[in-house]
Amino acid sequence: MPKETNRERRERQEKFQTFSRPKIKIARYSASGKMYIDYKDTESLKRLISQNGKILSRKRTGVNAMEQRMLARAIKRARYMSLLPYITTSA
Repeated sequence: MPKETNRERRERQEKFQTFSRPKIKIARYSASGKMYIDYKDTESLKRLISQNGKILSRKRTGVNAMEQRMLARAIKRARYMSLLPYITTSA
């Protein structure tokens, strides 16, 4: 029985799609005691935006529906005030 090479193993693995990617849980605002998400807090808002500049979903961030609405509103306000970019450019 011949030993399979790295290339054969890689090709076999690429045939099947894996869904074992871990979920990203970034912030729990209610657990930390915050009731309001401030648009001026750009450091915490940057963690809740993807690399392309999209707002991450509730499934990724781990916030409830009310917090997700406050989060979206804060990110949109920060973008309007030029505190956060609308999109990121990769050079």
